[in-house]
Amino acid sequence: MTYDFSAIEPKWRKIWEERKAFHVERDESRPKFYCLEMFPYPSGALHMGHLRNYSIGDLTARFLRMNGYNVMYPIGFDSFGMPAENAAIKMKTHPAKWTMRNIDHMIEQLKSMGCGYDWRRVVKTCLPEYYRWSQWFFLQMYKRGLAYRKHAPVNWCGTCGTVLANEQVIGDGVCWRCETPVVKKGLEQWFLRITDYAQELLDYLDQLSGWPERVLTMQRNWIGRSEGVRFNIAIADADLSIEAFTTRIDTIFGITFVAIAAEHPIVKTLADRMTPEKRDAALDFASRMSARSAIERTAVGGDKMGMDTGFEAVNPVNGARIPIWIADYILMDYGTGAIMGVPAHDQRDFDFVRKYGLGIIPVVRAPGEPIPDPGDMTSAADADGVACNSGRFDGMPTPEAIEKIGEWFERESWGKRETQYRLRDWLISRQRYWGTPIPVVYCDKCGIVPVPEEDLPVELPLDATIPPNGGNALLDCADWINTTCPKCGGHARRETDTMDTFICSSWYFFRYLSPGSNDAPFTPEDSKYWMPVDLYIGGIEHACLHLIYARFFTKVLSDLGITEPTLREPFKGLLTQGMVIKDGAKMSKSLGNVVDPDEIIKRYGADTARLFILFASPPDKSLDWSDKGVEGAHRFLSRVYRLVEDNLPSLASAERLRTPMSEITGGESRDIKRLIHSTIDRVTRDIKDERQLNTAVARLMELCNGLLSFAPPDKTGHALFREGVESLLLCLSPFCPHICEELWEMIGNEGLLARAPWPSVDKDALAVDSVTVVLQINGKLREQFSVPPGLAKDELIGRVMAEDAVKRRLDGFEVVKVIAVPDKLVNIVVKGK
Repeated sequence: MTYDFSAIEPKWRKIWEERKAFHVERDESRPKFYCLEMFPYPSGALHMGHLRNYSIGDLTARFLRMNGYNVMYPIGFDSFGMPAENAAIKMKTHPAKWTMRNIDHMIEQLKSMGCGYDWRRVVKTCLPEYYRWSQWFFLQMYKRGLAYRKHAPVNWCGTCGTVLANEQVIGDGVCWRCETPVVKKGLEQWFLRITDYAQELLDYLDQLSGWPERVLTMQRNWIGRSEGVRFNIAIADADLSIEAFTTRIDTIFGITFVAIAAEHPIVKTLADRMTPEKRDAALDFASRMSARSAIERTAVGGDKMGMDTGFEAVNPVNGARIPIWIADYILMDYGTGAIMGVPAHDQRDFDFVRKYGLGIIPVVRAPGEPIPDPGDMTSAADADGVACNSGRFDGMPTPEAIEKIGEWFERESWGKRETQYRLRDWLISRQRYWGTPIPVVYCDKCGIVPVPEEDLPVELPLDATIPPNGGNALLDCADWINTTCPKCGGHARRETDTMDTFICSSWYFFRYLSPGSNDAPFTPEDSKYWMPVDLYIGGIEHACLHLIYARFFTKVLSDLGITEPTLREPFKGLLTQGMVIKDGAKMSKSLGNVVDPDEIIKRYGADTARLFILFASPPDKSLDWSDKGVEGAHRFLSRVYRLVEDNLPSLASAERLRTPMSEITGGESRDIKRLIHSTIDRVTRDIKDERQLNTAVARLMELCNGLLSFAPPDKTGHALFREGVESLLLCLSPFCPHICEELWEMIGNEGLLARAPWPSVDKDALAVDSVTVVLQINGKLREQFSVPPGLAKDELIGRVMAEDAVKRRLDGFEVVKVIAVPDKLVNIVVKGK
């Protein structure tokens, strides 16, 4: 009989479901392990990146169950968002229908892969029973002042027709979803005060030892802690001032201009004091600069654009009057939106003044070197060295000058030393239909009024018509918008913005724990037992999006008393899997190099697809798709199947015992015993400690080959053969669960292999009977010898020197020195005859 995966795989999926093989509940008597992959967006179908992600997770969950852990392994769908709306417009259907249809299809795909999820715990974020609790969390944050509304310049994607958070503007200032250039636009928006947690988000990174250093570095840079001085610069001949922040207050004497962001409120204030012609020019320039992407505006070496306002600022340290410019490279959402221009020591400032003919004053020189001549400078000078042109602070090293001038500013009440962060509050308003409604109403009498908790959820109206050119369908839902004020009973209007979908993914891992809870988002008992997630698997592209937001949410829930005070981080371990590439590029429909997982599973079976995915590359590295590699994985599984089928009589009659190594005398039998247990030992370490799943597969292939070539010489040999086959199936089952369950049953075992214990290692079987020692003479390889392992240096030297071959090679030479490395080599240093 051939390996018929098309019959085997559905058979065992049905059995697993009937026997509730992967159902899990709290069990205080066993160690827990929470294994989780980042849940998918129901885009229509799984791609190879999904297949890799979930194969890694399922393998981990199966391995840990077999090792005695109580494993939480759930799945869900991040099912709100713009792609559903865009697809609905394209397909002329409703986002809800499109989304739920895709979820059903993807569930079937996940089941066909053999993923051992607890399917009772499936979460779909677009359903009211889920987003009710997202709204509830919003209300709790609103009560504590963590959610607030303000008018602000925001990142606007014209294609998506919505606002983007800073973290969603990527690359060269484009939308993270559609790659449309992002522009600035002023709107009333809802924010969450993630900046209240900036320092803790930074500090706790040091405790995340199970995270890749690359992700930790990305988060540190995104949070962007900096220490400096905040101070006001007075505007000459006006009752106005501009607030600035600098980390290099020691360069204050080198200011030759002040630059403000195009979006800065002072721009309009100054424009209103200009002549009409100048005012129009200034506002037009500011508008054009605001429309440019942040990356384009701030690039070092890029062309800088500015406009002189005609106003001057006064340097607080020496009274010098310096021009105020609107400059494109200054951003409102970092610092204060205004900077002191020190062109001698900042390259962007240097480029700016060279273009517009402004002055340069060097205030730092290299130790032992003269002050740079501004006329000779071709670029900004190093900003670390010794202070110069800085009055009483001349000669001070940079760190001392920063400290002393900072103290001076505080003494004179010119400014205050403080810590700032690059991180900005999380903008959660989205001008789209398919999302969680924000649970507030607007009353002309009462203002902003939160929806009472007992009235949650505020349900999304499913009878909305999606505009054919995009936009927010809620704006046309008059019956839904017009409501009653919960406070005064008068007329009120619902908020028509919906929440950023990253709200949904910031707490879903809690909902898995108590999916049926109606009185709370999850129970304290479930959270206390299961959290934190022990291993989280997903793409590194979420390092500064989802992962920061989820960490913030977890800290807030702890502070609200919803979880235990000690739960400050959601994910103990993080595995960022590599991409799947084909023909040298990431799989993409536009490139025509996409491989459909359904086709691979239909042609070769899920076990083959899983095996190739896990064998082709380490989990954290890119995987290069290979059709030949898939065929090779299928051939290996066919060999495993034949190994069992061709030897069924021998396997059925063999004694089910584990013969100790000490009772095995035959050389081949001892070798196969050693191969079995060294494989178990190494595969265990490869999965548990090293996460080198590809090398684990290679070791199992070696064991299979060893068993195929082993001819049992006696009764003990047949028992060893059965021990080897069972060990192979046990160790291979997390990779290829269907075929291993089938073969496990074929050789007469009862019970599910998925619930069988992981094989234990016989330490005595790991010891080798002999080791190969090489002989070197004057460093050159001359002979090899087999000797008992563990010989001491003197013993090893004695054995080697007694060999006839060694005596012949040394005949007529004088031995100067003998060097021995136990179990490895002997090097004899000689000189000529």
